[in-house]
Amino acid sequence: MNYNGPKVRISRKLDLETVPKASKFKQRKPYPPGQHGPTKRRAKQSDYGRQLLEKQRLRLQYNVSEKQMHNYYKRATGYTGNTGEILMQLLETRLDALVFRSGLATTIYAARQFVSHGHILVNGRRVNVSSYRCFANDVISIKPKSRSLECFQDAIRGASPVPYLQLSKADFSVTLLHIPTREEIPAICEISLVVEYYSR
Repeated sequence: MNYNGPKVRISRKLDLETVPKASKFKQRKPYPPGQHGPTKRRAKQSDYGRQLLEKQRLRLQYNVSEKQMHNYYKRATGYTGNTGEILMQLLETRLDALVFRSGLATTIYAARQFVSHGHILVNGRRVNVSSYRCFANDVISIKPKSRSLECFQDAIRGASPVPYLQLSKADFSVTLLHIPTREEIPAICEISLVVEYYSR
């Protein structure tokens, strides 16, 4: 199942900033959560522990369940090429991930909610499935009736999409210019360790 617990706590545990307020807490408490966070000496991580940590970090950034993550890995192994890069591309071209990267949503959790509530169109057609896979030249836009909502008005004013997305503020839309390479994808993760974890 997708993660529905405290966002700041899991962000501190995995050393990520998944929500805007996580960075403020990280400055005040630059150590893992829990009673012994600031003082407990951390044991040296095993290879398995490092692999598990990277897998969990990747999962959290895309807010996918363990079953979904495993299915993405199996799908990636079916393609010719670098499994790690293909896995990242499959995750990055999810509809909710692109809504988040475009700046139309401030977090991946908000992006998923916008999609499931029917606010998002792909090539002019309403899509309410967060895992919907997008392809090059697909146009993702906000439904006309939803554009007046404050959350979208605020988002479009401050939107700064990644280089492989072209934003049009006038019509609240973003175009996927091409399938991104691993270097272009801003996800924080050692993907080779994730592949090692699933290939055991």
